[in-house]
Amino acid sequence: MTNLAVIIVSWNVRDLLRRCVASVHASLAGSGIAYTIVVVDNASADGTPAMLRAEHPEVVLLEPGRNLGFAGGNNLALRRVLSAECSVRSDPSPNSVLSTQHPSLSAQHSAHPALGAQHSALSTQHSRLDYVFLLNPDTEVVSDAIPQLARYLDTHPDVAVVGPRLRYPDGGDQPSRRRFPTPGVFFWESTPLEWRWPGNPWARRYRLADRPEDVEQDVDWLVGAALMVRREDVERAGLLDDGFALYSEELEWQRRIKRPRSRRVVYLPDAVVVHYEGKSGDQVPARRLAAFHRSRLRYVRLIHGRRLAEAVRLFLRLAYAAELAVEAGKWAVGHRRPLRAARVGTYRVLLRELAAPALE
Repeated sequence: MTNLAVIIVSWNVRDLLRRCVASVHASLAGSGIAYTIVVVDNASADGTPAMLRAEHPEVVLLEPGRNLGFAGGNNLALRRVLSAECSVRSDPSPNSVLSTQHPSLSAQHSAHPALGAQHSALSTQHSRLDYVFLLNPDTEVVSDAIPQLARYLDTHPDVAVVGPRLRYPDGGDQPSRRRFPTPGVFFWESTPLEWRWPGNPWARRYRLADRPEDVEQDVDWLVGAALMVRREDVERAGLLDDGFALYSEELEWQRRIKRPRSRRVVYLPDAVVVHYEGKSGDQVPARRLAAFHRSRLRYVRLIHGRRLAEAVRLFLRLAYAAELAVEAGKWAVGHRRPLRAARVGTYRVLLRELAAPALE
């Protein structure tokens, strides 16, 4: 029997998380897959932990007491499930959630009050974990998408990562396939230059716009909203790099996972997940934009070196300083002042965040 751990890192999206968990159960119902759902709550202030305890007691809830970010939250759960040999019944009940025969795990969780209570609900059944499924809380799994992904890994041992087709709530395709970025991408993707020229060839090639969305295909990497990864590949490549505040961590992780080159990352369009994109980040838009660029700069430095990272940082500072000047000028002449003031505030935050050299 296939054993799966579904890991969801959540921050202040209680209602979306409720729907996400329900969709996971519905997708896996009758599949014969043994699974557990692990939610890491990054210090939400919206009642998320209380909702889970009341409505989904079968979920393993981890509460670190602070916001660990996407990578840090996933790493907390990954350490837990990889050390615990986790399993659930295919029709999980609140008292048969996660199995463990790891002798040191009980002491580890008892030492942390937030984890000790959760550990008391663990079962003693033992089975080896096969796959982990990293899933954003602002998603809904459509039909049997999760079993489709698991069956694909079952039958393709050379595949390390498989991901579904992402769709917006209105049914439109949400691009999730990527090539590894070339240096030109860092100047043209999600920057003011792309706002001026959205169809530029660097960003289009990076997002695989030259390939159809509805065809199964090998890719360099996939957006991290929904990723199923083989356990052995996680153990070989290591955890996500939690030096990334937000964004680019799944890019760098899949780059490591693909080594050696015989390991594949596959996009499977028959499996569909709806993604309400950016609902956590939308709560702090200026910080979200800053986190994107700081993480991108970290990736550039790690992969391409400090010189290119500094060139990208200086370009971004000049580009956003120009945008700030334009928005301030429009505010000064009275054009849609609330909008202009908000944008000026966003660019000021961003310029402060980009003042320091690229992160180590």
